[in-house]
Amino acid sequence: MVKQERAARTRRALINAAAEVFADDGYALASLPVISKRAGVSTGALHFHFSNKDALAVAVENAAELALRAMVEQCSAWSATSLQCLACAVTRILDVVGADPVTRAGLRLGGDPSRKGGGGVIVWWYEWVRDVLVRAREAGELPEEVSPEGAATAISTAVAGVVLFGGTCGPEQPPYAHMVQFREFLLSWLAAAPRQEQPGQIGGPAESGESG
Repeated sequence: MVKQERAARTRRALINAAAEVFADDGYALASLPVISKRAGVSTGALHFHFSNKDALAVAVENAAELALRAMVEQCSAWSATSLQCLACAVTRILDVVGADPVTRAGLRLGGDPSRKGGGGVIVWWYEWVRDVLVRAREAGELPEEVSPEGAATAISTAVAGVVLFGGTCGPEQPPYAHMVQFREFLLSWLAAAPRQEQPGQIGGPAESGESG
């Protein structure tokens, strides 16, 4: 039991250290010796848990996806409408990535062109956003001219893109300031989306019958 607990701690330390390196340097520039040193373990211990850098990247992506799934499930439970759920999810993701390297690295790895077979978290995020927007369309929350698939592509890639360059705002701005700007823009768009009229609700000026 003690060995299992120690192994689990070592694995978590490696995933966290790898996430920090992947988030800061990207996949191509990340090196296993740097990751093992940051985790405080030997390279032999690293290779005991992960056969290569890609296996470590997959573990980081999986950890990020688990965290994001828990996040959107909370938003689903808290929200009354699909667009409220989406707004909640975007807000929480953009709030957390500045402080959580695992989530930040997972999103960055998903769009890293230097990786072969990457994209797991990005694909999941796109599919979740698309499904939410499909439900919003069915509920009358989304304008008819807006395609759920097109909007999902724009929102999911924009979130990933903001995460990617969010830490490079310039010396006059705090890190990830772009995330706040993007979040405000997206939330204003979601808030402006029309809502389906409820039974008995009058959409325009009330008609009081014939005037006489």
